[in-house]
Amino acid sequence: MAVSLPMVLLLAIVLVVMIRGGSLKGGPAAVAVLFGFFLAFTGMSDEIQTFLDSIGRTISGIKF
Repeated sequence: MAVSLPMVLLLAIVLVVMIRGGSLKGGPAAVAVLFGFFLAFTGMSDEIQTFLDSIGRTISGIKF
């Protein structure tokens, strides 16, 4: 399972903006990052990746 670099960068930017904007403090942000890190090593990681892939395909298939 590979996570694309653009997705990681996008999420990192969102996290930094939320922390700097005051809507998310550093402690909860660290807990969220660690939760995601450890969640990647569980048996649910394949289902989560499949779900995220399907959302990505759906969004990319929308024609404006």
